[in-house]
Amino acid sequence: MNLKSSLFDTKNRILHDEIDAPRRISQELISLLPANGQTIVIVCIGTDRSTGDSLGPLVGTLLLEKTSPSPFFVYGTLEEPIHAMNLTEQLAIIKTKHDNPFIIGIDACLGRSKSIGIVQVGEGPVKPGAGVNKDLPAVGDAHITGIVNVSGFMEFMVLQNTRLSLVLKMAKTIANGIYFASFHFAAKQTTIPHFNFVLDQEKSV
Repeated sequence: MNLKSSLFDTKNRILHDEIDAPRRISQELISLLPANGQTIVIVCIGTDRSTGDSLGPLVGTLLLEKTSPSPFFVYGTLEEPIHAMNLTEQLAIIKTKHDNPFIIGIDACLGRSKSIGIVQVGEGPVKPGAGVNKDLPAVGDAHITGIVNVSGFMEFMVLQNTRLSLVLKMAKTIANGIYFASFHFAAKQTTIPHFNFVLDQEKSV
């Protein structure tokens, strides 16, 4: 879980079931991507063992299942999740494989009841574990977070009892937004690198 949503700019808050939500996510993300040829790495944080915390690995899995290739490298899926127990190790591996990558952290959030279903896109990292009092390294040069349930009381139980249908819908919207952004990014490159997927704030899980 990440930080409180009040820390983020409200103009970047997108309701996941809006008709144009994927397009808006794509536009926000494109505005944050570097123009210097940096490798783009998507780090999807969370675990399949908690419904509310499965947003990140669901996004990673949905991106991996896209039929067309993408110039973005994706880490963290339902099969190979990136979570509290392996986050530091996985970040070290990513930074060994990629020279100075631009990292986009994806994570679930807890927040106010009226904010449930909101997707947030912005500069700066996510802080995994903040919602459940875990001290984990911040992740990303930019972030996409989804508010999946209410914060403030027994967060572990709240996450365990979050509706999977909501989390899946949010994950599909986020994955589509990232996918659209990847094509715009690829079109701007003078030479498109080898396409590959790597399978290997409210509060974020």
